[in-house]
Amino acid sequence: MTTMTDTPVAQIARELRLPERQVEATVGLLDGGATVPFIARYRKESTGSLDEVAISGIRDRLAQLRDLSERREAILVSLEQRGILTEALRQSVLSAETMTSLEDTYLPYRPKRRTRAAIARERGLEPLASRLWERGDFDVNAAAVEYVNSESGVENVEGALSGARDIIAEWVSEDSTARRQIRELFWSQGVISAKVAPGKDTEAAKYQDYFDWQEPIAGAPSHRILAMLRGEKESLLSVRIAPPAETAMAILERLFARGETEAAAQIRQAIRDRYKALLESSMETEVRKTARIRAEDTAIGVFADNLRELLLAPALGQKNVLALDPGFRSGCKLVCLDPQGHLLHHDTVYPLLGERDAEDAAGKIRLLCDQHHVEAIAVGNGTGGRETEAFLRTLELGPQIAVVMVNESGASVYSASETARTEFPEHDITVRGAVSIGRRLMDPLAELVKIDPKSIGVGQYQHDVDQKALKQRLDDVVVSCVNQVGVELNTASPELLSYVSGLGPRLAHAIVEYRNSNGPFASRSALKEVPRLGPRAFEQGAGFLRIRGGAQPLDATAVHPESYSVVAAIAEDLGRPVKQILGDSNISAQIDPTRYVSDRIGLPTLYDIAEELARPGRDPRQEFEPFHFASGIHRIEDLTAGMKLPGVITNVTGFGAFVDVGVHQDGLVHISQMAEGFVHNPSDVVKVQQRVWVTVLEVDLERNRISLSLKQSAYL
Repeated sequence: MTTMTDTPVAQIARELRLPERQVEATVGLLDGGATVPFIARYRKESTGSLDEVAISGIRDRLAQLRDLSERREAILVSLEQRGILTEALRQSVLSAETMTSLEDTYLPYRPKRRTRAAIARERGLEPLASRLWERGDFDVNAAAVEYVNSESGVENVEGALSGARDIIAEWVSEDSTARRQIRELFWSQGVISAKVAPGKDTEAAKYQDYFDWQEPIAGAPSHRILAMLRGEKESLLSVRIAPPAETAMAILERLFARGETEAAAQIRQAIRDRYKALLESSMETEVRKTARIRAEDTAIGVFADNLRELLLAPALGQKNVLALDPGFRSGCKLVCLDPQGHLLHHDTVYPLLGERDAEDAAGKIRLLCDQHHVEAIAVGNGTGGRETEAFLRTLELGPQIAVVMVNESGASVYSASETARTEFPEHDITVRGAVSIGRRLMDPLAELVKIDPKSIGVGQYQHDVDQKALKQRLDDVVVSCVNQVGVELNTASPELLSYVSGLGPRLAHAIVEYRNSNGPFASRSALKEVPRLGPRAFEQGAGFLRIRGGAQPLDATAVHPESYSVVAAIAEDLGRPVKQILGDSNISAQIDPTRYVSDRIGLPTLYDIAEELARPGRDPRQEFEPFHFASGIHRIEDLTAGMKLPGVITNVTGFGAFVDVGVHQDGLVHISQMAEGFVHNPSDVVKVQQRVWVTVLEVDLERNRISLSLKQSAYL
């Protein structure tokens, strides 16, 4: 239970079940401009080793509480300016724990448009409403006679009672206890229902499942809620959320209309006349908004989880790569890249148009592989991809050259972007697209950060959710992944550098401009020479940047420059240069970390330093292994029910997972086909980029759909 004396730190600590000291330290660091990755990696002593999830949770809850505080202050100012702020009302406002309860408290005092109740008040009927509200035993018709006045618009007794009931109905709908209980009823017994809009049966065919649909709102999964709301937005469905009206009105009658007096009967009539128009309508709007936000949050979470898996996909590394963007009549755009991803050569070959063109393509590819010492060939998985892959395998280029299918989702977005035009101003979008495919094989993370995450194709209803919340969550994921892997300072693009802790786009471009003008950075400390890059930005970002082959060997590791002196002390105690202790897997057994504890550096950081010295600059991503689709399976027409095929998970949603089996159309493993037992969340079973064996259940050529199963299957 929150108290009025609670500080945000105390409330967050209680809600997240964390010691106040840890929360207070984290809030202090966040308010001081520290980033989540920096705090999690380099300030463990302060936070008690909280991870990124906990730190992000504190940051987000702190923002919510501060928004609540700002709204509370705005309400108090409004009430005071209008001269209606009593001490009791002030305490009610201050004690509101949530935005919902705060708005419920404020609702009766909020400036209103001219409602039926407002008109009744103008006609002088509020005293009559107040007398009825007390449920006393009196003749209500006789009491109403006093208010009949044709000049004020009250023509008869029924007109007076009707106006009084309008005022009573408004009191009922604005009562905080009534709203709380009806809100609880909505969530416990409320049903979301959908029907096809009149005359839209054909146009709304894609929403056929929802033409006559209903289910409890509390248990409705996010993907169904978002689908129904999208159909409604497109004017193809009508959607309602409501509990049983009789149950709701019975609750209100127990609250306000107990007794058998004529006055109580008037209150009951007011409730029954106006419940749907006032309280049900208001609650439906609120519950619909809450349900949408929850559904969006789930969908955003799915997108974020998928994006993380995609960004942290295994990287081939710095190799000489030949990349092909496949095509039939237009040919395959071919590029050769050096280990840093620089474009060395581009051409177009036509391996799929006939024997003569195929021979010419084979000769060019063999020659380019020799000339550029190609170590891997990347093939986009778009139209003609499987056929191009099959052609390449006939060339017998040798086991030293891996042929790898690469997911090209979003490559066209990159190739038409300002980033691509800046990188390759003299080349068209076909060359840029092929380059992107090759670079994705070498380092998926470094290439994918150049594309809006919404264009990568691993989301669920991403265009229907709150775009600000989506961007915040996805940016968090990209920042986390980039800093977890680390960034090569002398080769990174501005887009990749912009996600490094403490930098951002402006400093990232300043770093690249300085690098272009002055040559590669010789050390991390040289970053301090970059214009506008101050001490705070250096502190936040230096540990996540790498310089390989420099004079300071620690610049190639995750050891922060602020800890270099500690490593120097360790090396001196061991009687060996720093360079020699790097990569020593037994380093932890050779040192006593407690010897190096200081006011600034504690055991958590020292343990991290020891681990980094043992495996300096270790890439947290799994080791790259080529994947091969089933041979002879290139088109959806090649599939038959019962086939068992290798595939790659391309997207995980709330209702299942999509799998690429190499036929240009992903198949769906419905949640019911993911395991022998019940599956609550598909992401508990599979992840994006995971390799699986699937069984083909059904092939629908007319609708271009493939149904797959993971049951009784083994992962590759």
